Parts: sequence; structure tokens; C-alpha cells
Amino acid sequence: MSSQSNSMIGRWAEEVVACERCPRLRAYCELVALQKRRAFQDEVYWGKPVPSFGDPDASLLIAGLAPAAHGANRTGRMFTGDRSGDFLYAALYRCGFANQPRALHARDGLALSGAYITASAHCAPPDNKPLPEELDACRPFLRRELLELPNVRVVLSLGALGHRQVVTVLREAEQAAGGKTTLRYADFPFSHGAEFKVTAPRPLYLLCSFHPSQQNTFTGKLTEAMLDRVLLRARELAGRKMAAKAQRSAK
Repeated sequence: MSSQSNSMIGRWAEEVVACERCPRLRAYCELVALQKRRAFQDEVYWGKPVPSFGDPDASLLIAGLAPAAHGANRTGRMFTGDRSGDFLYAALYRCGFANQPRALHARDGLALSGAYITASAHCAPPDNKPLPEELDACRPFLRRELLELPNVRVVLSLGALGHRQVVTVLREAEQAAGGKTTLRYADFPFSHGAEFKVTAPRPLYLLCSFHPSQQNTFTGKLTEAMLDRVLLRARELAGRKMAAKAQRSAK
């Protein structure tokens, strides 16, 4: 990992945390941080936009929807401190992308290898539903990561909304470069396990997975085996080999 990459990621994180583009979301995050959930009454909530997290040299970019009100909005780290994160990080560990299976707080020693986690919105939205204009305001952060992280070869979208935002970034970037786009939303229909290849504005594989929300994992719509298969395919497309220990964990 180069010092230049670390510096770049640090600047990006500072810009995200300082963002004030969406007053509704900022007010909601601050309100949740004040009211808190009973189980976390003794904790100091983050209550600000949550920066992306992971390996600056990642070949896999994972795009979620938004921080959870009492998860990342509390801990200050993507997918940390809630059931969705428990499910996701356990899978990342099994597939060799994380050094441990649990994500409890921002100083728990968790590190990602070859993966970087971002979101369509960096502030927790009411009812987990960011407005279209809020997604528009936040998309430049996703665009920068998708186009400027130097080694990204695979983008994994968690959920249909995150997938659409990824496709929108690619469409906008292609339009900015040539005045038009050849990418049509109809050519990238979301379904779990779907796989697409694009060559412009940069060569990428796009993969899709159901979001690891409790609504999906508690009902069996998304199982551990289903997510593992997608992550192992992402690893294959990214050209990364798994350590023997990770291979055993993923079986």
C-alpha cells in the first residue's frame, strides 16, 4: 500500500465527513445521535457522514445503500455495529477479504485486503430511504471511487438501488468523456448473482447481490452460501488467489 494511496483515501474521507449537501440527512443523523437507542445509551454516536472503508489498493469495490441509523451512524464505519454488517463481514472473512469475521466498532482491528466498501449515500436516511436528490448529491463520491481507485476490476452492488447508482455513474462518466453513452439501464437488470462486463469508461465486471439486510437474511432470501458464491466469483474475476485458511472457511 503506497503512502500516496493512503493520503488520497484520507483526503476523500475528510471531504465526506465535512459534507453538508443534504440538510435533511444531516439533521436526521444528529437527531439519532442525540436520542440514541436504549441499548447504546452510554455510547457516543458518530452522527456524521460515514466515509468509505477498506484497502486503497482494492481490486473489489463493494457498493451498499447507506449507513444504518444505529449501525454505522453510531460507530462511524461502514457496515459496523449492526446485523447487516455481521452478515457481510463474516462472508468477507470466509472469502479472504477480511482479517476477522466481526465488526463491532471503528477500533476493533478489522482490516480489509483487496476490498473497499462504499455506499450510494454516506448519511443514514430516515426509514433507510434516501431521496433521489440526496443520491444525486452523494454520487460524486461514488464516481470518484469507482473511477479513480487504481486497481478496481470488480464492482459488487448490494441491492438494486446501489446497482442502479453504479450504472448511473458509468453512464455519466461515459457521457462526460464523449457526449453520449452506450450504456442502457435495460442492459443491466438487477438480480442476485447477475454479472456484467463493461469496457467504458474503464474495464470492469459488475456483480449483484441481495443486500445483507435482516429483511433478506432472516427470511432466507439471502443465505451465507449465496453471498459466498458471489464473493468468490468476485475474487476470481479480480484475479486474486485465496489463502488456504480462507478457502477452508468459505467451504
